[in-house]
Amino acid sequence: MALNVPGLIVMAGFYLLILGTGIWASMRSRKEEKKCTGDGMEITLLAGRNINLLVGIFTLTATWVGGGFILGIAEATYNPTLGAVWALMPVPYVLTFFLGGFFFAKPMRENKYLTMMDPFQQKYGNVLSTALIFPALVADVLWVARTLVSLGGTMSVILDLSYVYSIITSSVVAIIYTLLGGLYSVAYTDVIQLILIFISLWVCVPFLMTNPHSLDISLTAYNQTFQAPWVGTVELDEAGKFFDDFMLLALGGLAYQAFYQRILSASSYTQAQVTCFASSAFCLVLGIPSVLIGAVAASTDWNSTSYGLPTPYERDQAGSILPIALQFLTPPYISVIGIGAVAAAVMSSMDSALLSSASMFSSNVYKNIFRKQASDREMQWVIRISVVVVGLAGTALTFLDSSVLVFWLVGVDMSYTIMFPQLVCILFFKVSNGYGASVGYLMGIILRVMSGEPLIGLPPAIKFPGCRLDDEGRLTQFFPFRTTIMVMSLASILIVSWLASVIFNKGLLPESWDVFKIKRTQTTASAADHKRTISEKEDASVARQLLDTTSL
Repeated sequence: MALNVPGLIVMAGFYLLILGTGIWASMRSRKEEKKCTGDGMEITLLAGRNINLLVGIFTLTATWVGGGFILGIAEATYNPTLGAVWALMPVPYVLTFFLGGFFFAKPMRENKYLTMMDPFQQKYGNVLSTALIFPALVADVLWVARTLVSLGGTMSVILDLSYVYSIITSSVVAIIYTLLGGLYSVAYTDVIQLILIFISLWVCVPFLMTNPHSLDISLTAYNQTFQAPWVGTVELDEAGKFFDDFMLLALGGLAYQAFYQRILSASSYTQAQVTCFASSAFCLVLGIPSVLIGAVAASTDWNSTSYGLPTPYERDQAGSILPIALQFLTPPYISVIGIGAVAAAVMSSMDSALLSSASMFSSNVYKNIFRKQASDREMQWVIRISVVVVGLAGTALTFLDSSVLVFWLVGVDMSYTIMFPQLVCILFFKVSNGYGASVGYLMGIILRVMSGEPLIGLPPAIKFPGCRLDDEGRLTQFFPFRTTIMVMSLASILIVSWLASVIFNKGLLPESWDVFKIKRTQTTASAADHKRTISEKEDASVARQLLDTTSL
């Protein structure tokens, strides 16, 4: 296949549009910086905590609706061993946003944190918080890599463009506009990208649904045709794995800095909640086209197309089913529109991961540990350098497919099995301390490694109930082992924290042995709570006096 020149021109126009939007947003951020009373880091990382409601909804949605979202849903729906019931992402994301809006946004906003790691650093100190930052940073770097891989594969199928060129071009554009204006540039380009995702995908769907090579998807939903029904099933012995995957997606997302960056950038708690709830609806709507594309691919007689046999699944190309369907089941100009949707999704997720990791490193590592007196100008440069380093690291990993898979799985699992229980404890349980956090951290890592991972050839040392060979002959845990590890990690944090608190508060061990200074920390926290309570009572008293005066 020759290079698709018209498609290449369209993609160049798309990149110029995104880059132009980023430049405009960076100019806007400079104007806002003059008006805002916050420091330079708040402007760059949180848009001065005053981002527009509609822009906030768009950027939160675009962060979650990435290349993995679009391609992953289509792949699961098409895959004859899975089906649409395993295309989980849109539904768990609704739970993510509702839980985030109802429970997690309030304590984060009340304390005016700058990043997700701030509460850890304030309570546990620099050493332990730095260890906890590591899995979050790894997850973000691999987020960049995975999104670029999905774009590279799509471009190579539709445009016949070199994988290397497509990866590097997309990476450079995302890095440049993220550098220019921080969250302002990311947020406003996300608006353009989300609009393009929505329009492009829905423009492609009618052409796919009416192509002459595919049967009506309503006929193939529950009937065996060219392959197994695309709706799929969840057998009783697979229920544990299904539940585990669901919870991984739903709760794991609550341990990502990119989520809190959007929540903390809202001007009020109410706005943050509305942002979460609206984004959940958008995620559901944007997941529908990918399900339909996967269903059409599962209903296609590939032998009647120029793709021929064996089928994409038999060629081990199920992961690229969306670009393959666009390329062989729609007119060329429609497939180019489809690549625009994938590119927009990839860019919207990549820039979020870049800024997320840069914010944690610059604020929680560089400023809080190494250079506490760093000026705003110096921090701006640290943020920019961090963006470039993370971008280059993620781009480099795209050329090591197997390694990317390894680290991506580690990052996702750590977010759920390690970071989520830590976040729950630090925000909602005052008893938590450094001793419990350390034990929970180590327990999560050890149990996860010992549970194995068939996709990377790591055999399980711990075999949970139901552990057996899957359809492809790999030893797989069908028990909800990730959720079990998460619960065990959370329980260990609370139990060990309580025991350590009793030991040092009762004087069972000398205070000089208290490495994490939990007695002093608890005293400080109690004083702060007492002061806050008095302040609230005084405010209420003044309000009553004003009300009485008004009544008279």
